[in-house]
Amino acid sequence: MKLGYMLPLIDVGGDPAVVRELAQTAEGLGYDHLGAPDHVLGVNAVSRPNWGARNTSRDLFHDPFVLFGYLSACTTRIGFSTQVLILPQRQAALVAKQAACVDLLSGGRLRLGIGVGWNEAEYVALNENFRNRGRRSEEQVAVMRELWAAPHVDFQGEWHRIPDAGINPRPAAGRIPLWYGGHEDVTLRRIAKWGDGWIMLAHPPGEAASAALDRLHDYTRQAGRDPAEVGFEVWVSMGIGNEANWRAEAEAWKRLGVTHLTLNNWFGRYHHRRISERSLKAHLSSLGRYRAVVADLL
Repeated sequence: MKLGYMLPLIDVGGDPAVVRELAQTAEGLGYDHLGAPDHVLGVNAVSRPNWGARNTSRDLFHDPFVLFGYLSACTTRIGFSTQVLILPQRQAALVAKQAACVDLLSGGRLRLGIGVGWNEAEYVALNENFRNRGRRSEEQVAVMRELWAAPHVDFQGEWHRIPDAGINPRPAAGRIPLWYGGHEDVTLRRIAKWGDGWIMLAHPPGEAASAALDRLHDYTRQAGRDPAEVGFEVWVSMGIGNEANWRAEAEAWKRLGVTHLTLNNWFGRYHHRRISERSLKAHLSSLGRYRAVVADLL
């Protein structure tokens, strides 16, 4: 398994010195990748009394491409993963260009995790259609893959037209790994056809997670691909229990075939529980403590 770390910017802020210290500490400890979520806008919760605490204007989200461009100059080895970029609220050609630039400037360290999102307010503000976002994302993936692979693209789709044009630079490998977040059956089918991996958050290790992974493997075989080619990533945290519990969870995920284990100590939905402290000191301390617990499993 590879071990990653979700940057806790909601807790510690986005000051460049803070972001740099977290990234360099994780790299120095041997973490394999840094993760960052994506929201362009957050709603004003005061005007929406029943909204809850999810994705409001109080939450800090750096643009992932800008963030990773900065961190690629602050680090030398650690990878970068969007977890996840809300693809259909952005222009496909622009995402292809931004991702290619980050990938090139970082020396091929980007994994592009994508999803379709849930917050209609963002789609409205960004002038994109919330209702067809899933189907449109499929064509977006086709557009991006062609733009990464060839200097010129002539594409005519339902939502996109590229008249013999291309992006420059393109990724050195001619592609960027595409990982999907989400848990609907249609998402698993998209992963089976086009994905390099699945970022799964909804289930703890156990029967539900195993059944979902089996279903993905079935779809992957039906698509004519080897399930071994598709990675499997989950989030873990230190919010419940102690070292013994954290290790047991990591061992259970490894038995299920997880390829990427990502420590996220600020997320509190589904079965996940955040740590109680929100300080930079607490988050930095957790990095070394957790890795020591699972080091021999990596």
